[in-house]
Amino acid sequence: MQRSRFRLSLLFSGLVLGGFLLSVSLPGLSAEKITASYSLFERSVSVNALETYARTGEIGRDLAPYIRFAAPELRDNIREALLARADVDAVAVSQFLYTPQGEALLQRLGQAIQLGSGRSGYLGLRSALILAAADESEGLTLLNVLRYFPTETVRLDFNQTLRMAQELQGLIRDNNHAVARIENQSRLEAQDNGELITPFEDLMELGEYSWDVTSLDLRDRDRTLPWGYAFAIDLYLPRARRSAPIVVISHGLGSNRQSFQYLAEHLASHGFAVVVPEHSGSSARHMEALLRGRAQEISRPQEFIDRPLDVTFALNSLEKQAITDRQLRDRLNFEQVGVIGQSFGGYTALSLGGAKINFPELERRCGVTQQSRSWNVSIFLQCRALELDHSTSESQLTFRDARVQGVIALNPIGSALFGQLGYSNIDVPVMMVSGGADTVAPPIAEQIPPFAWLEVPDKYFVLLKQATHFSVIGSSQEDSVTLPLDIIGPNPALAQRYVKALSLAFLQTHIIGNDEFARYLNAAYAQDMSQDPISLFLVQGVIDGVPSPDSLANRHL
Repeated sequence: MQRSRFRLSLLFSGLVLGGFLLSVSLPGLSAEKITASYSLFERSVSVNALETYARTGEIGRDLAPYIRFAAPELRDNIREALLARADVDAVAVSQFLYTPQGEALLQRLGQAIQLGSGRSGYLGLRSALILAAADESEGLTLLNVLRYFPTETVRLDFNQTLRMAQELQGLIRDNNHAVARIENQSRLEAQDNGELITPFEDLMELGEYSWDVTSLDLRDRDRTLPWGYAFAIDLYLPRARRSAPIVVISHGLGSNRQSFQYLAEHLASHGFAVVVPEHSGSSARHMEALLRGRAQEISRPQEFIDRPLDVTFALNSLEKQAITDRQLRDRLNFEQVGVIGQSFGGYTALSLGGAKINFPELERRCGVTQQSRSWNVSIFLQCRALELDHSTSESQLTFRDARVQGVIALNPIGSALFGQLGYSNIDVPVMMVSGGADTVAPPIAEQIPPFAWLEVPDKYFVLLKQATHFSVIGSSQEDSVTLPLDIIGPNPALAQRYVKALSLAFLQTHIIGNDEFARYLNAAYAQDMSQDPISLFLVQGVIDGVPSPDSLANRHL
């Protein structure tokens, strides 16, 4: 059952991030039948028969060979899938499908879902999805997409479909195997850790300090001249009588400064000054502009440069301001800086820790053949970096900030961007947090091989077994897009409590140098915290018993 949920979630996440799959439909023309072809054999079923079955459960003659022997649970799932409605705006669907990421996924699906002539169906899929979303009566359902498909026949190429299914099953199989190995290794490490630690402090609870929050508007005049590059930050400053260590939190694609407010407040209460930039080229506000037709791209390639520069510029600005501003003077310690980032923000954090974009590897991984066989949704975003100016000097693409002493990467992307060589340049302690049910940046592609590529002695792999890509993102009232509960995953509040505790332990140990907190960075403490419905596991150093990083990356990028 968990495997089927993973598969459905993967497909849905692909639609959310890359397309709800031409522009113009032929007037009055819609699909009347679906023809499944396999080698020299073909069978057809009418769309009317599918609709009758979905609405009444009646199995028509042409549908009977497909449905008759299916288990009752599968029959119910098919009927539910045909009528399940996605509540999305037609303009949003259209805008998304014309982005490079949307077109890449349409091309992928068009290999299996074809026009009646046997040609790729990606243009027909785009047309049908947009028109179905615009249908106020029925809305965006699978059945309605079939009705709006712009040829009388929708041809399903079983050869391509089976190949895609095998690739998807391979991803699921390898992911489940790797997750099980990490779980087992963590249990063994918990036994080796000896007696379980009795916490001298509950790391999930707020600390002793109150804090103030200040919003600042910054403008980097060295970027996007003549007006400069503008963005905002929130500064959480603890009311402490000492210079506070600094933590920067970098949000992911489509999030904002409020997405990790829960974590910023938690760390501020424990004496950290927290800086939260809003990356204007990939924020929730930018996504809202895309969905309303005011922006043309999910994220510009320049964002791979702007994001780490945002962090460095924010630190530079605060460092200058702390010299003259009595409210900041002697209250910020710029020699003790950590960075936390989620998803695209994970890329940001890792680049500030020393990871470098590896263009030869990126070109190899983003070839047409590789992309056409990938179920790693994040690859469509990573490959946009190829559009950066390759003549840009290496120094301009090196974002290592010497003030950064450690990074925490939550559901990070970057396996293609950095590759093994890029990850090997990281020279600070790293905690990598992975969701076992993450279908946007699957662990088997985006976290497990990169973790093996890290050469630093202090590295921690944290597995939130039932968590998704979105579990650690807090609620946000401003410019946020509401996701279905199945996509968010079970009990996100619990996942966020884990993040609060382990982030605090890591930052105390590797940013402040408080060795007492190192006792929390082990499998035994993770096992002690773990509770249903999200199991928590932690592994230090090498992950044993999984396929080599190269073979995993080649199969699942």
